Amino acid sequence: MTQTIALFGAGGKMGCRITDNLKDLAHRLLYVEVNPAGIERLRARGLDVTPHADAVREADVAILALPDSLIGKVAPSIVPGLKSGAIVICLDPAAPHGGELPARSDISYFITHPCHPPVIHDETEREAQMDFFGAIKAKQHIVCALMQGPEADYATGEALARQMFAPVMNAYRVTVEQMAILEPALSETVAATCMTIIREAMDEAIKRGVPEEAAREFLLGHIKVSIGILWGYINSPYSDGALMAIARGKTKLFQPDWASVFEPENVMSEIKAITAGTSVAQK
Repeated sequence: MTQTIALFGAGGKMGCRITDNLKDLAHRLLYVEVNPAGIERLRARGLDVTPHADAVREADVAILALPDSLIGKVAPSIVPGLKSGAIVICLDPAAPHGGELPARSDISYFITHPCHPPVIHDETEREAQMDFFGAIKAKQHIVCALMQGPEADYATGEALARQMFAPVMNAYRVTVEQMAILEPALSETVAATCMTIIREAMDEAIKRGVPEEAAREFLLGHIKVSIGILWGYINSPYSDGALMAIARGKTKLFQPDWASVFEPENVMSEIKAITAGTSVAQK
């Protein structure tokens, strides 16, 4: 069945990726963008912009390709005007989990987010190997949640999510609360922070006289070994010396209660900060 899909924020960074993957579908696509630069990016693709009010009135599916800090401000101008039975798709759990979406019982809220291309992969083409975000050439997994609405709308949402983030391998169904554990808690608060420290540590080694290329290649190679060991890709444990260094390093680099970032109140505190566009200290 042909649907009318309105993409809000179509000319933004994520919006353009989605636009490129959806524009040739059999569905009717409406592109909504107010930023002049975004409008130009759409025009460069040969696409016209639809007025906001027209897109709201006609949409069967509304995709919110908007920054987390704007969804709470923009959603009230979209959701109340949608037809009954419409599906709203959000691309991140922050606004939905943080209560930023208007209450309306006769529409569906579907949340999806890309896992991004995995570190361990079978890509052979250089362009796919260098597609770090996905939705261009590299295969990736996605996560999906039906926050509210009939079960049939989950299938509709997943099918669109697979196209938006194509090429997609697996679509993992989770709850919105579980998706919030994955991001921000797991992928940003923990993983991105640790990776930032790792990069800063490499810079520190360079400052202390290690040649930059040697430090870079040595570190990236050892990261790959650690992934192989810790995720079970290779049957080879850390050496006794490495295990002792890890145990000592944990006491120097991490607070004993670091896992409290996963407590529901801390996850929600981070989400509230994300949707407000501010920073927050973990409890």
